[in-house]
Amino acid sequence: MSILQACQAMQNSAFGMALLGSRYMFPLVETTHVLCLSLSVGLLAIVDLRLIGLSIAARPVDAVLRMLRPWMLGGFVAMFLTGVLLFWSEAANVYVKPMFRLKLLFLALAGINALCFEWRLGRRVSEWGARPTLPRAARFAGYASLFCWAVVILCGRWVAYGV
Repeated sequence: MSILQACQAMQNSAFGMALLGSRYMFPLVETTHVLCLSLSVGLLAIVDLRLIGLSIAARPVDAVLRMLRPWMLGGFVAMFLTGVLLFWSEAANVYVKPMFRLKLLFLALAGINALCFEWRLGRRVSEWGARPTLPRAARFAGYASLFCWAVVILCGRWVAYGV
């Protein structure tokens, strides 16, 4: 069975068809997806702007992360789960779209960037204090995150509108 056939089976499943055909559930899932995206990526943008030195430079990075991380992760989990539901209901339709594949690529790159930040720099954030200029690797992680998430959001909108 090819990936496209698996996507078609997923989309044609009773659950996929019920979700897509629901007058209230599909819009509720889609709205929840966008709200959780706003929560997660909005807070992540605050952290990224702190990493690159453009926001709340007077606050130590570890304090910013400690405050926002639970909300970012909670929003991301909810965004991911609702994204899976949206995909399930239209899997074959979106799988063939180049923008969907580009979205997945940049979502993976954003995840790799976050993991690299945590593994390589996460233990040292408390050492940085409230310095306005952080190590080059931290600034790079902030810029890379902002770029990847901007591409994910743009591609997601293009997928939703048929590109």
